[in-house]
Amino acid sequence: MDQFETLGQLREAMLKEVRKVVIGQEQALEGMLIALLAQGHVLLEGVPGTAKTLMVRALAQSLGLTFKRVQFTPDLMPSDVIGTSVFDFKAGIFSFAKGPIFTELLLADEINRAPAKTQSSLLEAMQERQVSVDGKRHDLGQDFTVFATQNPVEQEGTYPLPEAQLDRFLMKIRVGYPTLEEEDQILAQVSHGVGTLDVTAIQPVISREQLAEIRPIAGNVVLDPKVRAYVRDLCRATRTSPMIMLGAGPRAGVHLLVASRWAAALEGRAFVTPDDVKRVLHAVVCHRLVLSPEVELDGMKAEEVVDRVASTVEVPR
Repeated sequence: MDQFETLGQLREAMLKEVRKVVIGQEQALEGMLIALLAQGHVLLEGVPGTAKTLMVRALAQSLGLTFKRVQFTPDLMPSDVIGTSVFDFKAGIFSFAKGPIFTELLLADEINRAPAKTQSSLLEAMQERQVSVDGKRHDLGQDFTVFATQNPVEQEGTYPLPEAQLDRFLMKIRVGYPTLEEEDQILAQVSHGVGTLDVTAIQPVISREQLAEIRPIAGNVVLDPKVRAYVRDLCRATRTSPMIMLGAGPRAGVHLLVASRWAAALEGRAFVTPDDVKRVLHAVVCHRLVLSPEVELDGMKAEEVVDRVASTVEVPR
């Protein structure tokens, strides 16, 4: 069995375990797995009650990773997330008390409810996987991943995420309502007394050591120069479109390339196709764009704008 078949089996095994508590949302779960393997961060956007928190907890459990949750509020301080230096009267020295950021999967719940000062406390952690306190650097580990959530409807008392922070997220995944059949299954679970929030039934399908071993596999995925040029042209097209004020930067292109490679690898393929790029395009690019006022007044969504821009870029054969 080759390494790509192993990745395909990991994907299926993870989904099988997570399905024990999460009904539906498989597209979102696959996107979360792609981001985690690519060592990228994820912004989950959806209305309350669509299993955003549950999905992150279930993913952490299925991969054997530690999980912590921070509820972001207007009075949350950076030290509440990172930690702070505490004076030890007996020893007569300051010691660092670690905050909840010291974990492997951090759920920043309703991240846009905290002010910019607190949101910015995540910037160094997301980019460098370390935090600096009193001039000392503290490593967070290579598995450190931020899964942030926000409500797209309720805007009162929220602080929009700055573009610099949005650009740090590899993906923005929209979590929608379940289908009719999925909602029936959810209600059936409850009527049979099954606790949908109990993730202890999920068994880890991989160890930390194995996770570290499979991460270099993406480098073995063949990327044809024509597909690489396609990624480049897609990003550059967003910068020249009159529908977009701020297009996708170079980091977006890097993230789109990495996500496409993992999308192919998790399908058990050793090469990237244009369809792989299209499959992750919305999640990687849409949240980085600033649409023109005219487009926003027309009520167009970023996904629709990206589709229109993508239609002008030649797809390699």
